[in-house]
Amino acid sequence: MPKKKATPKWRSGCPLNASVEILGDRWSLLIIRDMMLRGFRSYKEFLESYEGIATNILADRLRKLEAHGIITTSREPSDGRKVIYSLTPKGIDLAPVLTEMVLWAAGHEKTENAALVREMKKDKQEFLARVRKRWVESMAHSTHK
Repeated sequence: MPKKKATPKWRSGCPLNASVEILGDRWSLLIIRDMMLRGFRSYKEFLESYEGIATNILADRLRKLEAHGIITTSREPSDGRKVIYSLTPKGIDLAPVLTEMVLWAAGHEKTENAALVREMKKDKQEFLARVRKRWVESMAHSTHK
């Protein structure tokens, strides 16, 4: 019989509070960004991201994201020791949220990656459709290995 997931205890019933408790640290959002926009799927890829996450923090955030149903893990078919991380449907549903956060920061702060911002601004719905399409293709590819 599968284990029943424990219901998280939130500080309050506020939906924003639940979001903050799940995603409220910068590393979780950057891991999701790297999966969503860069196609990262391995522990090594996350470690090599230019923000420089520490191994203990990365392991902790990956566990938390999995516990909250944002990501899932599987084994690499060619090397059963290697874990592959994938966004779940709940995780990919964060694409519009991350897009708005990027656009908000680009509009109010000095940031880089102007090409990404232009792409998002040009046609936000088309950008989000491409993100979701890549995710669907990656999920189909990972189940056919």
